[in-house]
Amino acid sequence: MSIQLLLASLLRFKTASNRELLSAMAAVADEGPSDRLSSALRVLAHAHRVDLIFAAHLQRQPHAFDASWTAEAPALSDLASSVAETDQWYLDYISAVRSDELEEVVDFTFTDGSRGRMSREEMLAHVVTHSGYHRGEAGRLMPEVESTSMRDVFAGYLHREEPQRRSVRCPSPSND
Repeated sequence: MSIQLLLASLLRFKTASNRELLSAMAAVADEGPSDRLSSALRVLAHAHRVDLIFAAHLQRQPHAFDASWTAEAPALSDLASSVAETDQWYLDYISAVRSDELEEVVDFTFTDGSRGRMSREEMLAHVVTHSGYHRGEAGRLMPEVESTSMRDVFAGYLHREEPQRRSVRCPSPSND
């Protein structure tokens, strides 16, 4: 499997996991606001802001952020809409980028003013792993959605999306 195909699969996983967690959070939010919900939204807003920052880096464009965290939690519906839009941007990006472009190194500036340098494939890997970390954190903040966040694993996603993987007979382990 090429790095581009792997990144595309990971970005589809990220999109599905974001959608599932935000949907579960919306069901909990219907019961009324809570400090845990507000904290989880701030965490997810941070992950989303980093997604936006790295989308700008990938395009060699400036972004409007001077920090990766927000002081206040956004409205869940606004965050969910923006996350879905940004996730689609990443899916479109990975489907259009050439494999040689993925290896290209891009210089950028972090929100704290420090200089950075990463390849495009490293930036995409960062976006996937960073958001996964914070989805798990949001899930731990909200026990009501913990079962959703516990499903947030790549192997589980692959087998849900491609159930035929379950029917493949695996060789038994050897005793070598």
